[in-house]
Amino acid sequence: MTLLSTFTEVYNRLSLHGVREELVEAQAASLGLPLVKVWIPAGCSNEEYDRRMEEALCGARERGIRRVAFGDVFLADVRAYRERNLARAGMEGVFPLWGRNTANLAQTFLEAGFKAVAVCIDSEVLDRGFAGRLYDRGFLADLPPGVDPGGENGEFHTFVFDGPGFRVPVGFRKGEIVLQERRFYYCDLHHVDFPMAL
Repeated sequence: MTLLSTFTEVYNRLSLHGVREELVEAQAASLGLPLVKVWIPAGCSNEEYDRRMEEALCGARERGIRRVAFGDVFLADVRAYRERNLARAGMEGVFPLWGRNTANLAQTFLEAGFKAVAVCIDSEVLDRGFAGRLYDRGFLADLPPGVDPGGENGEFHTFVFDGPGFRVPVGFRKGEIVLQERRFYYCDLHHVDFPMAL
């Protein structure tokens, strides 16, 4: 198995989530998995994104990888887009969570012992106070009606720092919370060499 993630050039951060490169590297190391980085420019066009992703997928295929797993649950247009891109690279998509109830998935995630922190919040659906919060039962209970408990509609994004499969928790400290693009609140996380009490 291999992890594949897109990072924004110049910022050296995970695209959409805004998580620093070194934290994703620490996450992959704790899981004992290699990490493939797909670099995209800031303000990347769909065409350029598709080109760079196809290049990365073709490289993975040359190394013997034939299937790519995604955590999509119910956005059919997103799944179709991924499947088209994979087909161009001669690969197949796997969607193990597809069609599942997201409220049940959220509870299963927590009961399994995974730990995550909310790093990106869409201010059009959630307030600033959700940024930097632990993704726990309190977080779920505070979500307004209509907000998907898994953030499937992009309401929020998280960074998973501990749980089954992790050799050690990924250490971090919370930094500044900033509003970007007049819409998204980002909680900056800084990597530290030991887990912090939250």
